[in-house]
Amino acid sequence: MPDTPSLLAFIAAGLLLNLTPGPDVFYIVNHALRSGVRAGLVAALGITAGCCVHIAAAAIGVSALVGASATAFTVLKWAGAAYLVYVGVSMLLSRAKPASLPAAAAAPAPASLWNVFSRGFLTNALNPKVALFFLAFVPQFIPHDAPHPSLSFLLLGLLFNFNGMWVNFGWAWAAAWMARRVGLVARGVRWLERAAGAIFIGFGIQLALADAPRH
Repeated sequence: MPDTPSLLAFIAAGLLLNLTPGPDVFYIVNHALRSGVRAGLVAALGITAGCCVHIAAAAIGVSALVGASATAFTVLKWAGAAYLVYVGVSMLLSRAKPASLPAAAAAPAPASLWNVFSRGFLTNALNPKVALFFLAFVPQFIPHDAPHPSLSFLLLGLLFNFNGMWVNFGWAWAAAWMARRVGLVARGVRWLERAAGAIFIGFGIQLALADAPRH
């Protein structure tokens, strides 16, 4: 593990990176606005679980394979892009609920919460850029003479993910609070969902156009 100053720098950098809006944040905020804070928190947990896949993969060297193999990167890239576009199109085509947001968010069905979790998991797990990020970012904070670099990588990755989970919870709470204060009705939520759907499609297209990393 790194020394205390390096560890604090790692935590600070991780928090700043997690505060940057991306597909994960838009996914969490969208569900918190539509279905309340519980749905937003479940979405955040799904994102966190998907991130654990990349951490474990990077720790055992799978991310190195994705970074070195253009074929592996391309396969995962297209799978992730297709899923992001699918989520975006689903948001664009979904029907608005007749009730206002607070009423609709009162008691979401367990099946819906599982759907929110599983989609959040896949949104993150199918994004090869997350795997490459961990492979590029975390090793900078592992000492060259670390006796067990894979273990150090795993622990730092889990710390990054744990801190990121609370940032994502904050996004969910903030979005749900805003929805209650503003008093958004179904029509307003519908337009927000359309905007989020378009953003997801944009992220999918951006991912599809991404070049494989150079050797």
